[in-house]
Amino acid sequence: MKLFFKSKDGGKESTVTGYFLIESKSFFSIVLLKFEGKSREAYHTHAFNCLSWVLKGNLIERFRRNNYYIRTYSAKLIPFKTYKHDYHKVDSIGTSWVLSFRGKWDKEWMEYTKEAGDYTLTNGRIKKTYE
Repeated sequence: MKLFFKSKDGGKESTVTGYFLIESKSFFSIVLLKFEGKSREAYHTHAFNCLSWVLKGNLIERFRRNNYYIRTYSAKLIPFKTYKHDYHKVDSIGTSWVLSFRGKWDKEWMEYTKEAGDYTLTNGRIKKTYE
């Protein structure tokens, strides 16, 4: 379990900074996210389900399987849910702030880039190899 730390959320190239209040991948995490502009060109699932509130700004969520399906989020009292199986990427219009409550982590999740195709990630964003 880690308390009160800052890191990129989604890898070194991510445009999202996480201000973690608590991170316990076995139980739950609470993080304040700062989205800054376009995300990197990678679609991903998550190792966790989460419930989030946009506190300031606007987000655009695009889905890999149907890129025409787009959801938008703005500051509201009503949270939005992100599920483990959502294969998506999220861009911000300018800077957006999001408070997110994340559930327990699975051991694996997926990512897709044009260069690498689909691949599986494990804890530490390590690509899983199949032998």
